Amino acid sequence: MCGIIGGYDRERRPFGTALAEQACERMRHRGPDDRGWFEAEGMLVGNQRLSILDLAGGHQPMFSDDRQIVVVQNGEIYNFKELAQGLNCKTTCDTEVILRLYERDGEAFVKQLNGMFSIAILDLRKQTLLLYRDRIGQKPLYLYDDGKRLMFASEIKSLFAMGVKAEMNWEGFDAYLTYNFVPPPITLYQNITHLMPGQMLKISPQGTEQSCWWNLADSPVECRTEESWCEEIIETLRSAVQIRLRADVPLGAFLSGGIDSSSVVSLMSRELPHPVQTFCIGFNDPRFDESVYAREVAELCGTSHTCEVLNPNLTASWPLTVYHNDQPHGDVSFMPTHRVSSLARRSVKVVLTGDGSDELFAGYDVHRNFFSGQDLTLPREQIENAYISAISLFRPSEKRSLYTSETSQKLASADASQYARTHLAEFRHLDPISQALALDTKLLLPGNNLVKPDKMAMAVSLEPRAPYLDYRMVNLAFRIPGALKLRNGITKSILKKACEKILPQSIIYRKKQMFTVPIGEWFKRELAPFVNEVLLSPRSLERGIFQPDRVGEMIRDHQSGRMNHTRTLRALLAFEIWQRTFIDTMFDHAPTYAELGIQSSVELEAVPKQAA
Repeated sequence: MCGIIGGYDRERRPFGTALAEQACERMRHRGPDDRGWFEAEGMLVGNQRLSILDLAGGHQPMFSDDRQIVVVQNGEIYNFKELAQGLNCKTTCDTEVILRLYERDGEAFVKQLNGMFSIAILDLRKQTLLLYRDRIGQKPLYLYDDGKRLMFASEIKSLFAMGVKAEMNWEGFDAYLTYNFVPPPITLYQNITHLMPGQMLKISPQGTEQSCWWNLADSPVECRTEESWCEEIIETLRSAVQIRLRADVPLGAFLSGGIDSSSVVSLMSRELPHPVQTFCIGFNDPRFDESVYAREVAELCGTSHTCEVLNPNLTASWPLTVYHNDQPHGDVSFMPTHRVSSLARRSVKVVLTGDGSDELFAGYDVHRNFFSGQDLTLPREQIENAYISAISLFRPSEKRSLYTSETSQKLASADASQYARTHLAEFRHLDPISQALALDTKLLLPGNNLVKPDKMAMAVSLEPRAPYLDYRMVNLAFRIPGALKLRNGITKSILKKACEKILPQSIIYRKKQMFTVPIGEWFKRELAPFVNEVLLSPRSLERGIFQPDRVGEMIRDHQSGRMNHTRTLRALLAFEIWQRTFIDTMFDHAPTYAELGIQSSVELEAVPKQAA
């Protein structure tokens, strides 16, 4: 696990030592163990390394024997041992396997990899830079291209360290208010984009071309017995867990007590010769505390369990999470994710997580609520429009009532629904439930739900691994008909049935709790002054983006209890914190509220209690 940076100058202008060092330094947290970079003829690659495999021999960049091929990567190749057979590798590091495979098999080598990764390869023989991103988008890769010089980095803030100017992308802003996150490939910054999951970017003297090396739409739906699906789910998950236990450093797991993390921990406990180290945070408010369930699973699996019980108000860490995300996200569970990552990092360098299960197997309330009341005999386009509306934070009419006339003019031609509509059209060969899950996999995962574990864990130099996002599990999930995933109002029905082989029913079928905090209630009481200051201060209103009267009305309606605007207020607050962190002033560290010009106090966390 690392962070990578680099670039390709079409006029062969040098990047220079200072620029490479600045870009690497800005994301030191992603890899504090080592740093390396290489530049030649207007081409640059660099790496910040978090040492997980071959601690002594895994320095990056890695070079071919004739030093004409140069490789850096961010991530892990889980099947590197199998791939290394016959490659004459000199190390036991997965990065060298990438190098040797490229030497042997050329650009298509990537299809053999089972892992999470963003990869950069310089082929000096061809004056070519190749960039690859993993199938699902677990590892980020951001691009800036002004036509003369292309630059890339694992974090946007490293692009700023390379001289890119931070300017707001208005189309990205409108999309943010639609989805509660900025949907890839765009970002909230002008001229900065994502390389999409499963894609390759090739830059050479002949030009720049982008291609798809893996496509989720290629998975054919099958009709089989429920029992055969259950067997394959558990065996595939077992293999995915097993292959993710490869590390030369201590590893553990996040454990919330829900079916996703519990199934992973159950299988880990069967594979390891010692107790699994598991980590969770609990809240001293029982309405939001899952730690009792985590403890039940820990006892069942015989893990070495660490739980930290907190006051659920983690609002003090909001500026820190926005800084590490580079973009605003309306999802406040980034804050507890950062906290549990910090807890785990005291003991381990790698954790396995349950991420991805909800998107593959229909685990969210929106899935159940939408499809329980949706007429699936309607034309597919009509169903798609209804689903886009169901997952939207603000609908078009609501955004128009919120925007000033100046903002509306800038966004006159914006159509944020296109980001969902394009993916939905790609998957019309699937049933409506599977089509919605494909949208989640293509948009929600790389746009928000995988940003959270990557950015929050890497902020404390911790590597998260997600067995449910093994490409074999993803392929399997989309071969299963949607009716088996969401059945009679039961979310993740087929997965729950499969997990009966490894978990008690009390864990499998308990009511799902979201990993979140009751921030909407605090907006009415303890955090009311904070909300009013951040959203209604002269500094915020002078931006001229939102109608002051409409923002004030939303706050009053929420604080009086007339309407619940929790999600919208969260999104607006995150957006204003982001503006002050990256647009008003370019911070090179996570700022405090005082540095952001916010004086209202947020109720700080109580002294944490340790629970065994």
